[in-house]
Amino acid sequence: MVAYAALALAALLFGATFVVVKEAVAVLPPLAFVGWRFLIGAAALLLLGLPRGKTIWRDGLAAGVLLFAGYALQTAGLAETSASNSGLITGLYVVFTPLLAAIVARHGVNLPTIGGTIVAFVGLALLTIDDGISLAGGDLLTLGCAVAFAGHIVVLSRVAFRHPVIPLTAVQLLVTASLALAGSALTEGFPLPGGEVLTALLLTGLVVSAGAFLLQVWSQTVIGPSRTAIILALEPAFAAAFAAWLLAERLDTQGWVGAALILVAIYLVLVNTGDRDAVPAAEAVTPAH
Repeated sequence: MVAYAALALAALLFGATFVVVKEAVAVLPPLAFVGWRFLIGAAALLLLGLPRGKTIWRDGLAAGVLLFAGYALQTAGLAETSASNSGLITGLYVVFTPLLAAIVARHGVNLPTIGGTIVAFVGLALLTIDDGISLAGGDLLTLGCAVAFAGHIVVLSRVAFRHPVIPLTAVQLLVTASLALAGSALTEGFPLPGGEVLTALLLTGLVVSAGAFLLQVWSQTVIGPSRTAIILALEPAFAAAFAAWLLAERLDTQGWVGAALILVAIYLVLVNTGDRDAVPAAEAVTPAH
């Protein structure tokens, strides 16, 4: 029960992040914000536990690259779409996760998963398409972020139980920060954060990047990836709620139908994903301490 509660709290923190980040990237460019945010989180965790050995760096690098891709695409997308759209489209990672897991495990995908994926894309179309048939650039970037986050969950399901949780999380955050700041130097001129975004950086860096990801990684070693994804499906709902409360964003009727279909798709896929995942479950192995 503690792990489920921890994941629910992580989902709440992740959902609240969309509103904070949307306002912050209006001041600090996306890659710079991601880089400084994750550097703060990595530094906090490195003070608590240093990574030791090549294996943790190898596994942390694999997970960190996917985490960087997810957050870079998500943050760039937030500059061009609404916080509620971003949160709901990002929630598609819980649909993509079993698809990627099936590919990794080299077995077929069941019919409910295929049906759920179709429903999800119908919902995505209703949520994001106004005139014409093309998606907005920010929505497409956010869709790419959902795929990257799905890959991150699949990788964690294979490696998280092998390592102490704090150092492994720190390596992932450090890799994400390094790639983001390098990308910022190449494309954004490496801007330094000012006082107007300091609160957002500290909040997202310490509470979300360090705190929420630590909760996710630890919980996944206890209850396994499938049930982790089920609880984290709360994230898009929290994101839409915070956007409505703090930014006064409202979806029209078509948007609400699309949002509902995305959540239905998430439910259809996850209730048909058994306790045994398509990749090795961490819960079958004693986690490292």
